[in-house]
Amino acid sequence: MKNLPLDSQIFIKNRQRFIAEMQPQSIAIINSNDELPTNGDALHKFQQNADLYWLTGIEQEDTMVILYPDNPDPKYREVLVLVRPNELKEKWDGHRLRKDEAFAVSGISTVVWLDALDGLLQPWIHDATNIYLNTNENNRKSSLVPVRDYRYADELRSRYPLHNYLRAAVIFKKLRAIKSAEEVKVIQQAIDITEKTFRRLLQFIRPGVWEHEIHAEILHEFLRNRADGEAYGSIIASGDRARILHYIFNNQECKDGELILMDFGAAYGGYNADLTRTVPVNGKFTARQREVYDACLHLHNYAKSILRPGLTIAKYHDMVGVEAGKEFVKLGLLKEGDIKNQDPESPAYRKYLYHGISHHLGIGVHDLGPSFFQPIPENSVMTIEPGIYIEEEKMGIRIENNVWLTAGGNVDLMKNIPITAEEIESLMKK
Repeated sequence: MKNLPLDSQIFIKNRQRFIAEMQPQSIAIINSNDELPTNGDALHKFQQNADLYWLTGIEQEDTMVILYPDNPDPKYREVLVLVRPNELKEKWDGHRLRKDEAFAVSGISTVVWLDALDGLLQPWIHDATNIYLNTNENNRKSSLVPVRDYRYADELRSRYPLHNYLRAAVIFKKLRAIKSAEEVKVIQQAIDITEKTFRRLLQFIRPGVWEHEIHAEILHEFLRNRADGEAYGSIIASGDRARILHYIFNNQECKDGELILMDFGAAYGGYNADLTRTVPVNGKFTARQREVYDACLHLHNYAKSILRPGLTIAKYHDMVGVEAGKEFVKLGLLKEGDIKNQDPESPAYRKYLYHGISHHLGIGVHDLGPSFFQPIPENSVMTIEPGIYIEEEKMGIRIENNVWLTAGGNVDLMKNIPITAEEIESLMKK
């Protein structure tokens, strides 16, 4: 990563929280992600397993962390497993962590090499009753590729069939939703880089610029500010393309009179920002664009005013949907009768707002958290991102900020990023 070193206390505290959730006489074994091939001998850029990163801060491939708090030998209650540095491989692929470097990042004092692990692990497992293993329990998971977590689970079940196996994902879902102050500080750094980038774009956008040129400006500002890169594929959607929620082609000209929706965020130290702003290509909203923009901003502020710990996302979405219906009547998109006679399973507002309003944010852009029907925990970091998409007017507007839900109220981590039409127009004039 390009970021400055993070405080290892982030990862030390995360491990302490995880261990506190483990059953007695349990060992937890968490693996890194695979290196994935492209073509020939080439590999995709390595992306660390978010759960392993959350526990260790280590971004290197072929890594494991083993937590066995009841190990009779205190030295082996937290173990970081790394690939042994190889001089020839390093000539091709670069430096690999030494033990002292890994300790500085993770705070784990016991580091063993992967090729020496088996002789140590077997007696630990024999002494343990339960084995926590990890799998991807994202409800929208679609890939059937047999990744390392699943292969490793099959291997251990074959070697140790009589142990009790437990799901580490249950613990991660509970804990990763709750952000420590140290984690929020890193998220704020990603947000601050994103703010600098947005302000840069307001000086750059003009009729005739191409979406990919805007994308290039984003990458330039991210990298010059030590971001790891993009938190996700940036969406630079001008004109009617703004109605495509995951538009990533970014290959069209931005024309006079159009709006441009930009959904992007920096990644810093493994944590992510997620911003959306919609601005006029020529620097000035038309009367209708301003009317719809202000309605979207009203929905954004309304959603921010009601989102709080203890509310379920399902209930929250319903509440925002009711307010959206009222705004869409004011905009002339719906009639009162459309609301009165709507199908409760398919409310009328969904024609113009067809996605959720918020998701958890952290190491994952769509970070782990409870289900839609469980209470949002205190200290979650969540997005707030209502949109209005009008097919007949070839217009799409979305406004998104990131908010930390504390006991003392919502903390808008993007409060310094221009959001009103007046602010945007004023900065684009400069």
